[in-house]
Amino acid sequence: MTAALEPRIVEEPGNGTLEIFPLEPKEETLVALMTEFFRDHWDKIHFGPLIQGSVFEIKATAPPTKIGMLDGYLTVDFGAWHFHICIGEHKGSKNKPVDPELARHRRTARAEFYRRLNPDGTVGSWGFRLFNGKDENQIYIFLPNPFLSDDMRFLKQPDWSRLALWDDLRQRYLGLPPDPRDRSGKTMFHG
Repeated sequence: MTAALEPRIVEEPGNGTLEIFPLEPKEETLVALMTEFFRDHWDKIHFGPLIQGSVFEIKATAPPTKIGMLDGYLTVDFGAWHFHICIGEHKGSKNKPVDPELARHRRTARAEFYRRLNPDGTVGSWGFRLFNGKDENQIYIFLPNPFLSDDMRFLKQPDWSRLALWDDLRQRYLGLPPDPRDRSGKTMFHG
């Protein structure tokens, strides 16, 4: 577990009301968490960037063939495709060093668990996200949702067992026990 910061409520245009649970963006914490997401939970999550006008909800069809770090970048390789995300110290090579300002721009500066609140104050979705040094979204990890099936279809009844990963991550990374509020909703709404 790492030191968690104070949760806060934010209104985000196009994203709705979020309750944010900040996490210190230390390289070792992010490597461990991102490795866990993609090594152990690749079949339970959807992921990708979320920016105004574009949302990628990628679902892996097989576990990654390799996860590794090089020069501050975590690489998650699924064989036919892969992605890189700068979560650590990025220097470039001895012959081609990276400008320190560019390195700060690229590196994760903000990491946070979140839950999206429905208009009635209940919780409708859960996840984790990273932002770089210019506050640009690097990635969203959409966690299993009790209102949606694995193929993102609405369920007739909530399946609260789908919050097991959220509850586990809250406990281990934020030191927070399961919250009854997470099980208070009847459906989810988009922001």
